[in-house]
Amino acid sequence: MPDIESRRRTRGIRSGTSLNTATSYSVTESQLFDQSLNQIEMVDLVNATRNFSPDLIVGDGSFGLVYKAKLTNGVTVAVKKLDPNAFQGYREFRAEMETLGKIKHENIVKFYGYCAAGSERILIYEFIEKGSLDQWLYPTSSSSNNDNDHVMWAPPTPHTVLLEDIRNKYYHRDIKASNVLLDKDFEAHIADFGLARRIEDAHSHVSTQVAGTMGYMPPEYFYGATLATVMGDVYSFGILMFEIATSRRPNWPLKDEDQERKEIRLVEWAARMVSQNREMEMMDVGMSKEDLKENEVQEFFKIATFCTTEAPKLRPNMSEVVKLLNQIQGDTAV
Repeated sequence: MPDIESRRRTRGIRSGTSLNTATSYSVTESQLFDQSLNQIEMVDLVNATRNFSPDLIVGDGSFGLVYKAKLTNGVTVAVKKLDPNAFQGYREFRAEMETLGKIKHENIVKFYGYCAAGSERILIYEFIEKGSLDQWLYPTSSSSNNDNDHVMWAPPTPHTVLLEDIRNKYYHRDIKASNVLLDKDFEAHIADFGLARRIEDAHSHVSTQVAGTMGYMPPEYFYGATLATVMGDVYSFGILMFEIATSRRPNWPLKDEDQERKEIRLVEWAARMVSQNREMEMMDVGMSKEDLKENEVQEFFKIATFCTTEAPKLRPNMSEVVKLLNQIQGDTAV
């Protein structure tokens, strides 16, 4: 996976030079969902990002680059500039309007509003200090983290990874490490609802477009399923659990120990290791094992395996997952 520096040299440079000057945007459409902020025009965002300078790129979301910007009122925000050449970018833009503009939750990234001018579409979010979980699991020289080289592992709780409160309203459809952002206290916030759909909308419209990211997508997508389901998000969540504990990318093949030349997916490798009671061997090799409790690790992987059951109807719903995760730490609260 290319790091931020390589993106600056490719997409970032093109993005930065695609806008000419702030005066090009005398007429813009904008809307704020957080009324505590002042109205933001495109000219303000062009100035705040220094004409979308590659130096201010902090991430690469689906269909667009993300920039760190400080508004004139002193508020620091994350600004996602959607790729105007990507048709999916316009669909994402509308999806964000229909979802994040209405969802309020402490573990979901706050969506401040948008700006649009000509073919340009800009989304404005709260800035999350520590960046994405992906960057912490796989640190690079250009995305250095000063606190630690790895995220400290612990069985996730509803406060570190949370889908439950939106499970009856929306499908996210793209749960993955790069869409989990960590604040200054390392609390997790789910981001990027560009592929999200309301449940009632998903049932009223059959989509032939496979949504999600390779490695995280549930197997039913490859067997002809055309409707998004809550169980699809549960599967992706289970993959994310495996990834957090092992620091192995789900979309990178692993060598099969039983067949030297064969490569298998992370989920297949994990299922085999769990069946052989080798959970402790699965943990990230760069992580100290001294403070790990074997029974907690085993239960953690059992839950992840449960979430990634091939048959969607046999997977737990997120409320069940929350209860199981709470039980690992002896917390009976839901």
